[in-house]
Parts: sequence; C-alpha cells; structure tokens
Amino acid sequence: MSLAIRSAALEDEVAVVALWRACGLVVSYNDPAADFRFAKAGSCSDVLVGVDGVGRIGGAVMVGHDGHRGWLYYLASHPDSRGVGFGREMAKAAEDWLRQRGVVKAQLLVRETNTGVVSFYERLGYEVAPRVLMSKWLTPPS
Repeated sequence: MSLAIRSAALEDEVAVVALWRACGLVVSYNDPAADFRFAKAGSCSDVLVGVDGVGRIGGAVMVGHDGHRGWLYYLASHPDSRGVGFGREMAKAAEDWLRQRGVVKAQLLVRETNTGVVSFYERLGYEVAPRVLMSKWLTPPS
C-alpha cells in the first residue's frame, strides 16, 4: 500500500490537524491550524499530504527552508496505518520537496516527550546532532 502525495489544499486543514492531534504532535502553546495556514501561505514552506487507497489522509508533513537548511515538522502517519511505510513515504516526499529547491540538508527537532520516534528517524538516515538549541518567545504563548 502506498500514498498519493500532493500539496495540501486549504480544505485539507481540518483533516490534517486532526491527524496531527491523533499522533500526539500538538502542544498547548502551538496552534496547528495557524501553523498549517502559515506554511501554506509561505513561499518557502508547504504542507504535504499522503492520501491512501480509500481517500483518507494517511500521512502529512509540514516542510520548509530558510534558504540554507530544510526543516521537517509535524511528520505524521495515521495511527491505524503504522508500520506500513507511510511515515517513510512522507519523509521522502519532504526531502524531495527540499531537493527540488536546491536545499542540501534536512533537519528536524524531536520533543523530549516524543523520543520514541528517534529510532524511526535513525532508520531513515537522520542522526542526532550535538547542538545547543536556544529560543526566545517573541510573543508569550497563550
């Protein structure tokens, strides 16, 4: 079984956000619907969806770049379809999207509460990169 991967349409927002929620990728201080719309509106970002054989969104990923490095966010495969390769397909689609734009490095962040996915990403060729991540809230989270 494989997915038909395409750029998400604005009408996909509800289903994509529901998928992200079902996969435990949403935290209280992020509005996934706003993230979806922001990525779709940007010239350096997109949301890709994978539609399964019955027309359901079986996978999704938000992808973007800063002109130097690419980033994957919200990579999700439907919980009912785990282990069939949907996550791998979505990661490859995001990497291909970046390659098509001349981006040579893909990165992603894994929350401390989601470290069970690290082995999945390692199987895809990602490696833990020793870095110090620093951040600053420009607008306090609500």
